[in-house]
Amino acid sequence: MATQELQWLDGGITAVPGILAGGVVAGIKPSGKKDLALIYSSTPARAAAVFTSNQGQAIVASSGCANVCTGEQGIADAREMTKLVGELLRIPANHVLVAATGVIGIPLPMDKIRAAMPNLVKSLSPQGGKAAAEAIMTTDTHPKEAAVRVEIGGRPVTIGGIAKGVAMLEPHLATMFCFVASDAAVARGALAPVLRRAVDRSFNRTTVDSDQSTSDTVAVLTNGLAENTPLEAGSRGIRQFAAGLDAVMTKLARMLVRDGEGATKLVTVTVRGAASSRDALSAARAVANSPLVKTAINGQDPNWGRIMMALGKSPARIDPGKVAIAFGEERLVERGMQKEGVRLERIREIMGLSEYEIAIDLGLGRGEDRVWTCDLSEEYVRLNAKYTT
Repeated sequence: MATQELQWLDGGITAVPGILAGGVVAGIKPSGKKDLALIYSSTPARAAAVFTSNQGQAIVASSGCANVCTGEQGIADAREMTKLVGELLRIPANHVLVAATGVIGIPLPMDKIRAAMPNLVKSLSPQGGKAAAEAIMTTDTHPKEAAVRVEIGGRPVTIGGIAKGVAMLEPHLATMFCFVASDAAVARGALAPVLRRAVDRSFNRTTVDSDQSTSDTVAVLTNGLAENTPLEAGSRGIRQFAAGLDAVMTKLARMLVRDGEGATKLVTVTVRGAASSRDALSAARAVANSPLVKTAINGQDPNWGRIMMALGKSPARIDPGKVAIAFGEERLVERGMQKEGVRLERIREIMGLSEYEIAIDLGLGRGEDRVWTCDLSEEYVRLNAKYTT
């Protein structure tokens, strides 16, 4: 389905009919900012995440404490959160998904969470998507929301989502929180494969610092209020839905990288001409994750030797004499050497933009892929040098 058939909407997850959301201050974060979020479908929804496919109706998420490496107490606390939400919403506890993000190794302050739960449920609203997006933030500088409408089988279907995560961000599953909802009716078994593909094409193509979070969650609720014929696996309708889901997740993924801790640039590293698509991704990821490349991006230094170094240490097949590198439309390297007559000042101008592409051609085949990355700045070091203090 062509991208132009998607209609972008204001807002995020509560742009979807039947979806309520809210966010409150529970006191988990010392900053006094919102730190407890709830997303609720007024009707039971088909649910899928990168780890499961089941019925679901609510997602409760806390920020400020990851509830990781907390032993049996952590498991008990997570179960209690689903029980508390289930009782307040009068739905089964096993219809509640739970997620937590923040500092590792510290137990959840359950006394504060218990006290905040009634206010959290009262905060649920069709306009509460932004509050929920704010409540899941950790070091994000602003909330991330996106929503689209697409026509499927003659009926308008809405897909909306929120996301957070601007460091410890380099996936092999998904990295961060992303919660998406839709009013589409989706047949049993058809949602999870679509979600996995969308995650792979979006969040699994991002990196901020090459570190992988312990608390990664991507979840989708589809409540069927669009009253379309249920979308079956392999059908044209599910492909149209997948295109909308891809668009929302790609937009959110790019927003996360753009807001990377201390970041000033969003850079797309595209590798073409690789011996295979796997080689293309390996090469792009090696360049996107290189601290030396990322610091050069920050300093607007066209030090292409660092890119060659990163390509060389990747597991991809590389012939240095065939490599070409361009910044935007300006070619810097040809056949593994600096292009004769290259306009370095023009490349520095491109590197001064807030968003641009580094395009690499390996000259070996037809493999192609891309990874979104950002620069590595002094601010990133400052933020992470004293994260728990």
